[in-house]
Amino acid sequence: MNEIYVRRKDSPPPDARRPFRTPPPRTTPAALTGGGRGPTPGEVSLAHHGVLFLDELPLFRRDALDGLRIPLDRGQVSLQGLGRRRSFPARFILIGAMNPCPCGWRGNGDSCSCSPRDISRYLHPLSGAVLDRMDLIVAVPAVSLKELRSGAGECSETVAQRIARARSVQHERCGRLNAALPTAAVRFHCRLDDQGRALLDRAIEKLGFSARGVTSLLKVARSVADLESRDSIRAAHLAEAIQFKVQASAVRPR
Repeated sequence: MNEIYVRRKDSPPPDARRPFRTPPPRTTPAALTGGGRGPTPGEVSLAHHGVLFLDELPLFRRDALDGLRIPLDRGQVSLQGLGRRRSFPARFILIGAMNPCPCGWRGNGDSCSCSPRDISRYLHPLSGAVLDRMDLIVAVPAVSLKELRSGAGECSETVAQRIARARSVQHERCGRLNAALPTAAVRFHCRLDDQGRALLDRAIEKLGFSARGVTSLLKVARSVADLESRDSIRAAHLAEAIQFKVQASAVRPR
């Protein structure tokens, strides 16, 4: 995939191989975010400019997941060890995967055998603060045998080309990807028309999005518009971004 970088001191060279880290659920908070006597960097720093993939997300300790909030917000971590403080970079893409319940069949007819208490206990490690920092939450339904055999859908190469074009547009527009836009730049580059502002107002009133959540919505809506090669954000783009956030309610502990 062709990529365009604006060379800042926190940007990797174009030929760099991006890290992909997959720590197991038993990973301790110190191993995930860093620590120890050194202190030494954790998985969030080892995934700098790459991907941190947490499979079986609810099986991680709640304090370990809550420790992701600061690096997700600031792109770095500050650690104390042996009377000495060190800072490590931690600008990464966080991807988590999970079953909807302990048995994995929640939402598939009458197949789920989990009680509400089982589901609440299973989802407990996922705090609202962590979910609020996730831009995209996507429920993946079961796929039928017919759908599997049909091979319907776009191939990965086609999707990759569209993403590469959108990334190029974002760099040309503001020198960085939409995800890295500061708040002031979001107000300028993610402006809505009257219909979009009315939709956003209704969403905030009914769904109670936080200020962080609204900023995330606007960035995602801008990205959806870029993927469609649109110069401006339309109400339909914002509606798609809202749907990604609304699905967070499906994984919040009851």
